[in-house]
Amino acid sequence: MNGIEIMVEEHKYISRMLKVVRSACYKILNGSSVDYEDFTKVIEFIRNYADNHHHGKEEKFLFNRMVDEIGEVADKLINFGMLIEHDLGRLYIKNLEEALKRVKNGDDESRLDVIANAIGYTQLLTGHIEKEDNTIYTFANRQLSEKTLEIINRECSDYEKSTSEKNIQNKYIAILEDLEKKYI
Repeated sequence: MNGIEIMVEEHKYISRMLKVVRSACYKILNGSSVDYEDFTKVIEFIRNYADNHHHGKEEKFLFNRMVDEIGEVADKLINFGMLIEHDLGRLYIKNLEEALKRVKNGDDESRLDVIANAIGYTQLLTGHIEKEDNTIYTFANRQLSEKTLEIINRECSDYEKSTSEKNIQNKYIAILEDLEKKYI
């Protein structure tokens, strides 16, 4: 099992959720009420699948090895690029969650903050995914030693097996598919 290929595949699911989020925001922009249950599912998917599951693998298995083995260029790409974007994504989701609470409590103007943070997240992640798929992962495949890539593959495979036994992937893909039926 190729760990980097798994990460590329996960990006496809995350990108599909970004389209759901954009569609949900467009409905709000056109006067629909905020569907708190759907946004709760979106946040759950983003936190548990996109961030914990996917970004967790990048941070635990790939990025640290790139910095250690490749050096300064990887350090700049990872620590001043990818990890900052991971943190910025977390901030957008935290702010989205807070905006949703304000709207639910009667602050109709905070619908703007719901849209702004959700769309900010989708734009950030769209660019982030493109950079990882076309630059970071390619760079890692070319520059990391075969031994390191084998370690990453083994760790990702073990992690996938462990999370699959807990039904993590299927649970979040099902949430995505349900939301796609409503929004796409």
